Amino acid sequence: MSPDVSRDLKERVMTDQNQKSNNFSPVSEGKIDLLVLSKILWKRRKKIAKTVLIFMIIGLFIAIFSEKEYSSSTTFVPQTSDANVRGNLGGLASLVGINLGALNTDEVISPSLYAEIVNSIPVQKKILATELSFEGYKEKIPFQDYYENYYNPGVFGYLKKYTIGLPKWILKKIKPSKSIDQHIEDENKEIWHLTENEVTLIEKLEEIIKIDYFEENGYILIETSLPEALASAELTFRVQELLQDEIISFKIKKSKNELTFIQDRYAEKEKEFQRAQEKLAVFKDKNMFVNSELAKTKFEILYSEFMIKQKVLEELSKQLESQKILVKKNTPVFTVLKPVSVPTQKTKPKRLVIVIVWLFLGFVFGACKYVYLEAKKN
Repeated sequence: MSPDVSRDLKERVMTDQNQKSNNFSPVSEGKIDLLVLSKILWKRRKKIAKTVLIFMIIGLFIAIFSEKEYSSSTTFVPQTSDANVRGNLGGLASLVGINLGALNTDEVISPSLYAEIVNSIPVQKKILATELSFEGYKEKIPFQDYYENYYNPGVFGYLKKYTIGLPKWILKKIKPSKSIDQHIEDENKEIWHLTENEVTLIEKLEEIIKIDYFEENGYILIETSLPEALASAELTFRVQELLQDEIISFKIKKSKNELTFIQDRYAEKEKEFQRAQEKLAVFKDKNMFVNSELAKTKFEILYSEFMIKQKVLEELSKQLESQKILVKKNTPVFTVLKPVSVPTQKTKPKRLVIVIVWLFLGFVFGACKYVYLEAKKN
């Protein structure tokens, strides 16, 4: 056989082998051959089924042992002011010589800041002290006390704690605990001292409590999620109550301070009026039958002082009543669209969804694995 003929035969054999190899590869020249892909999947169906079975077992474990969660919610319309409207009209009004600056503009917290109010330390300290109803306990238990002494996270919770959360747990055990004296709280100061447990629980509160402002529809949504339905509803109501109290406190702070000032002045002037009244009465009793000019002059002085005190007191009384009305007028009234109710169905875990997702992940993982191995082999 000539060298040229031998060379041609070798090239043909190599070409045939390359074609066979390319024909069995699911990916060639950047294109996916579905027929070859389906053949590989069918060939490796038993191994893929085993992978799917393993993933299904993991999904079943998560679905069964995941902690139950009940969500309770409420919606209300936030307190707004026409101050923004006046602000928008101010520039236009100034062009025609109208001054809107003299109009009273109410101070209102923007609804977009409501979540920050709930996440503030003073409010969250009050939430930690909120007493809730938990199944198996006759009396209500404070949130903080329950999660520190009674809460059972379940199998999945412990597994998560000692796997993902193990480094944090070890650091917490190694780190020396601080004495209670270092955490004395003085509410009259702006500086707050939190224990390590409080910091952990506050982080948990941020996950449990959800505050959303829907600007287009103009309402606030408060939603909380807890392992028990009644406790979730009670916590939602408490958060709504605290949030509204903070908004009211901010809204009427100025007028309430003025009311307190007037009340203090009224109490002072009332005592002065009573003393002037007593002096005048005592003088009358002692000088009932005396007609001297000195006595008349003394009487006029005491009577004039008494009348001045009386007029001041009457004026303060009017201001006091007027300020009380102003405080009530400035106190926001919230329109609750959806009141808090005890949830009847749990929101988590959605067991069927969890199992389906893990089955899908198992199939995808198994298929990709064996297609890759088959392509690598060829």
